[in-house]
Amino acid sequence: MTRQMTGAEMVVQALKDQGVEVIFGYPGGAVLPIYDAIFQQNDIRHILVRHEQGAVHAAEGYARSTGKPGVVLVTSGPGATNAVTGIVDALMDSIPLIVLTGQVPTFMIGTDGFQEADTVGITRPCTKMNWLVKDTDRLAETLHQAFHVATAGRPGPVLVDIPKDVQFATGTYCEKPKAKVSHYQPKVKGDIDQITQLVEMIETAERPVFYTGGGVINSGPAASQLLRELTEATGFPLTSTLMGLGAYPASGKSWLGMLGMHGTYEANLAMHGCDLMINIGARFDDRITGRIADFSPNSRKAHIDIDPSSLNKVIRTDVPIVGDIAHVLEDLLRIWKARGRKVNRGAVANWWTQIETWRQVDCLAYKPSGATIRPQHAIARLEALTKGRNRYITTEVGQHQMWAAQYLGFEDPNRWMTSGGLGTMGYGVPASIGVQVAHPDALVINVAGEASWLMNMQEMGTATQYRLPVKQFILNNERLGMVRQWQELLHGERYSHSWSEALPDFVKLAEAFGAKGIRCSDPADLDDAIMEMLAYDGPVIFDCLVEKHENCFPMIPSGNAHNQMLLGEAETQGVIGAKGAVLV
Repeated sequence: MTRQMTGAEMVVQALKDQGVEVIFGYPGGAVLPIYDAIFQQNDIRHILVRHEQGAVHAAEGYARSTGKPGVVLVTSGPGATNAVTGIVDALMDSIPLIVLTGQVPTFMIGTDGFQEADTVGITRPCTKMNWLVKDTDRLAETLHQAFHVATAGRPGPVLVDIPKDVQFATGTYCEKPKAKVSHYQPKVKGDIDQITQLVEMIETAERPVFYTGGGVINSGPAASQLLRELTEATGFPLTSTLMGLGAYPASGKSWLGMLGMHGTYEANLAMHGCDLMINIGARFDDRITGRIADFSPNSRKAHIDIDPSSLNKVIRTDVPIVGDIAHVLEDLLRIWKARGRKVNRGAVANWWTQIETWRQVDCLAYKPSGATIRPQHAIARLEALTKGRNRYITTEVGQHQMWAAQYLGFEDPNRWMTSGGLGTMGYGVPASIGVQVAHPDALVINVAGEASWLMNMQEMGTATQYRLPVKQFILNNERLGMVRQWQELLHGERYSHSWSEALPDFVKLAEAFGAKGIRCSDPADLDDAIMEMLAYDGPVIFDCLVEKHENCFPMIPSGNAHNQMLLGEAETQGVIGAKGAVLV
């Protein structure tokens, strides 16, 4: 039985059929018919943001914390172009999004009409796929295809551009089961011969390491559980990218910490010195690899990824396996167990002895100050006072992001939302709102720097309007911290425009938004101030005044190898490098 309805009604019906509960958006002339259809129903909740970039980041937070696709609705022209940064962010970090944009009527396309932009052309390199729908009869099927493409294979953003006359016109609605999706069926089962070859490598490896990424989390809860089973059964050490935190518990005995530019000493040296590297759901990005020619120079390498284009793209591997992480790990465990659960126990034990020696360096050690709050101390106290709670963390981008990754422990997947690949300042505030919408009873904290936080601070109005008790924990050093650090270490201390001389009073700003403002500058008051933030049942802006010129260590200078780290205060033997840090 077919149903006749307007294009606007089709949009709402397709979202319902796809199980959508929340959309993030901002109205405008080219999407008013869809907004009118939203008004006439009660099944889907709409969150009115203050900026279209905020809408996309909020949808990212929602998607990353739930595993469901996020949905965005914005108008044509500037509405669509304002969304582009968030769309690219989602593409880089493999976040499933459906972005719906309005467009001028079909007969006006190409006339430079009011609020017209070539949205499909602009977003073609920013999406997995995009569509301009000119026929109302094809709208519903296109929407169903969009959900399939966004969530199948390597997740990512898709966009459907809908002219205004298509929204007004009447057509035939296509039910979800009838939508044609056969054109995109990514391979999910790995090649058994390649998996068996990897098992043989696992059986003989002397210095193995699991290198895990966001693909484990994207694969779903089963993948994280299988990763934990494999790690515990083999006894192999495990490290993770920024996007993979939580797939394996930070309290786990095999955990080495995050690796890469600001990764731990032991994780980076294990990657450099291993003889078998098993990449599970990561993409060998430059923040991880450092200098390609010297990346893990003496290891055999395996790479498991659902995206064929990621294999052998940056690092050539001995065993590339295309497939969904959960499916591949399931087969790998089954084959490994059937062959006798063999590993080179003696050699792996010696490998752990070496790793424990590296751990003694205690690369994240710091001395708390009695006079000023050190940012590491602020994050460490936040961890201690929120550990064990139903907690979700988002971040902005910069030094605070790295300190959060270093000092906060994640026991489960989908609890850590950050901008990895694109490094988008302004991500955290709207992302925390999306997470809080998805988990209304959870503790949601956005760890921020004052400069990055200001980029999308307008979304505090969204938090207040919808009574979302998000906590904005700002490490305020009155500097663009990571830029200043690079200028100190790599540009002769020439601090070109890396500070602001006109910061707002964040407590008064909080009050202006109808939120609670807290300021803390004394280490002796920090615990009480954090507890005050946690006790308040509404949105909070916490202005934590920290040491202005603190550097984030360890650090691999751009273009260096993993065994060339600046270690800061950590005690070790080596050559003294820039600014008193230790160059290993």
